[in-house]
Amino acid sequence: MKPLFDSVHHVALICSDYARSKAFYTEILGLPIIREVHRVERSSFKLDLQVGPGVQLELFSFPHPPPRPTRPEACGLRHLAFAVADIDPVIAHLRAHGIETEEVRVDPHTGQRFTFFRDPDDLPLEIYETERETIAA
Repeated sequence: MKPLFDSVHHVALICSDYARSKAFYTEILGLPIIREVHRVERSSFKLDLQVGPGVQLELFSFPHPPPRPTRPEACGLRHLAFAVADIDPVIAHLRAHGIETEEVRVDPHTGQRFTFFRDPDDLPLEIYETERETIAA
């Protein structure tokens, strides 16, 4: 059967502090703004960010959103992974901005390197290296 979908269009996140999260995703992670809308009737902002060709991140703010119930194995979205050609300069950039990253691990099924870091609301974000050649042991 042919898949019903062509690709992922967007992932939506709800943040607790809009200004802090906007700065994190645009200034530190460098995601370009597509559009920003203030929804007065909801006391809410919606920020559309470009992640890559055809893929967006929607950042929402709402008054007093409840926290994520548990982690990392709560039912629902587990984490958001960003593809990069080389994780080393990305890790260096994050650390230069005071953002901690976990130790780099190797996916035992693909041989690709990856690591995790957290956004301002403690949401798990992954950097997944997609282009580096895997060297067989």
